[in-house]
Parts: sequence; C-alpha cells; structure tokens
Amino acid sequence: MSKWTKEKANSWYENQGWLVGCNFLPSTAINQLEMFQDDTFDLDTIEKEVSWASDLGFNTLRIYLHDLLWTTKKSFTSKLDLVLDVCSSEGIKPTLVLFDDCHRAYPKLGKQPKPVKGVHNSGWKQSPGMKIVHDLFDNSLSEKELSDLNSYVHGVLEFYAEDERVLMWDLYNEPGQFGVGEKSIKLLELTWKWAREVNPSQPLTSCLDGSVGEEIIQFNLDNSDVITFHTYEKDKLEPTIKSLKEMKRPLICTEYMAREFGTTFEFSLPIFKEHNVGCYNWGLVAGKSQTHFGWETIMNLHNLKQKGEFIEDGEDIPEPEIWFHDIFRNNGSAFDKEEVNFIKNILSQT
Repeated sequence: MSKWTKEKANSWYENQGWLVGCNFLPSTAINQLEMFQDDTFDLDTIEKEVSWASDLGFNTLRIYLHDLLWTTKKSFTSKLDLVLDVCSSEGIKPTLVLFDDCHRAYPKLGKQPKPVKGVHNSGWKQSPGMKIVHDLFDNSLSEKELSDLNSYVHGVLEFYAEDERVLMWDLYNEPGQFGVGEKSIKLLELTWKWAREVNPSQPLTSCLDGSVGEEIIQFNLDNSDVITFHTYEKDKLEPTIKSLKEMKRPLICTEYMAREFGTTFEFSLPIFKEHNVGCYNWGLVAGKSQTHFGWETIMNLHNLKQKGEFIEDGEDIPEPEIWFHDIFRNNGSAFDKEEVNFIKNILSQT
C-alpha cells in the first residue's frame, strides 16, 4: 500500500485531539530490553508511573521496542499487551518505536548493564545496532539476520495492525545518529517497505529533524503519513514548525524539552498549542536511564566505567542541580512543582 493522502492523515489527526505526552521508560529499567524482558518487567512501576502521566493530562506516550525482543515473541507481546492495557485504562494511546540508532551500539539479551553514575542514558541500546545496520548496507548481512529483521517488523505490525490501543508507528528513531551514519538508509528503506506491506490501520512515520543525512531525511519526508521531528533548541522550535507546516500534513514533535537549551514546558507547550502540533517531551521519571543529566555527561562514560562508578540496585539515583529531561522523582515528587502545575493547567484548557 502507499502513503496516506493528506486528507486521510489530517482527518485522522483531527479525531485525536491535541496529542501531548512524553517518551516513556519506567524508572526501574535502563533500556528497552530491561523494560520488557521477563526477569525485569516491572508492571507495578509501569502502572504507577503511567498514572502520573495521566494525572498531568497526557493522552499519549512514546515507547521504544527492540528487535531482539521478537526472539521471544509470545512473551514480548504478552508484556506489551499489559503495557497497552495499562495505558488504555488511563486514556493514553502510545506511539511505538521499532528501530533506533542512538547510544550504545551492541545490544544483547539477558542481564543489562548497571547505570553509570551521573551519565545520561549510559545503558540505552541501539536497535538493531551499528554492526547489523552497516553489514546490511555492505551486503554482508546473513540471510538469517535479514529474515529476523523482516519478521520483527512484519510480526509486530501485523499483531497490532488493527489495535485501537496503538496511536502510531514510529518506524526508525533518528537513523544515522551516534556514528551509524548514512548507511542507515538501507535498513530505513526496507523498514518502510515491510511496514507498507502490512498496511496497519495506524499512521506510519520516522522523524525529519533528528535524523542524519539529506537522503535519509528526504526519504522519511517522502514516506511519512504524519510529519514528525525533534527539536531541543529554543530558537529552532517555532521556525521548524512554520517550515514543516508547508507540507500540509499533521505535525508531531516526538522529542523536545531540554531545560538547559530553553525548550521548557512553559516555553514550548504554548507554541505547540498555538500551531496545533502534537508533542512528546523526553522523560517522565528520573531513573536508571538518568536522562535528567545532560548530554555532555556521555563524555564521562568510559572513565567512570573504568573506575567502577555504578549505581547498585536499591541505591538512590543522583541528581544534578538543574534537570536536563524528566519531570518526577521515583517517589512521585516533582523536580519543579510550578512546572507541573503549568502542564496541568494548559492541558486542562484543551
């Protein structure tokens, strides 16, 4: 099947209301694998933290999946079903992300790394990972590895193709980031092809701003039913929106909110509301992913790992003076109560 018409996409968008939510990872998980694997799936924390999102007035979440989880697809889909049920009970419809080029390049199933103290996303894993992406581009990927990727995309989309609990499919987060480079184009092209073969009832997208390389960005623009983008810099937010509105398709900012760069809720949400742009800030609860620390802390990752500076189970999560992302501590207290009141107030007016 082909890309949705502008009329179909805009009609879908009008029926959603103003979409506002966050990128969601439970505070007890360091990455996508730890969120969904049997030994670490934490439904109690997911239920609690999704309820906090709902209390803010959020009506959507953006949740990352991982291709390796499809190797135990029955277990994985049972866990994802539980997450979708929790969201549905709170009036929340998630966007689901299939692939991702950000952060650590070599994912493995099983026990995940301990968080490195004070380092942003020290244990987040790429999906499927740089080696597979590059091998595919270089025509050196095994038939089994290619078949596994195909099965994952087809399998997940087919399983939830008519599921009203799912809002949208974000096929590939920031292709080309973290040194993966423009070789991501091959997997990106195949992922779009496989997804269109399924033709789910939900719209398909992959971000423009946030992806790397003109060819990748243009391919996403040419194929996305709904236009999505990432903007963390204050001075770029409204100009980006005004430029992308020329596409005459729904606009959703699937990543924003870095206090250090000025894209606070107080600055950003009125702009999104004025232009009828959906939005997902990064992070809800400061936890093992430590995205309340800034990007610059990633530079310390190797040295701190060498020194054994890990957060042990049960140990308190450290805090910077000013949080980069995230809204709540894991006890439910807010980093900034006035910020929370602002979010609740602007969302109660919709």
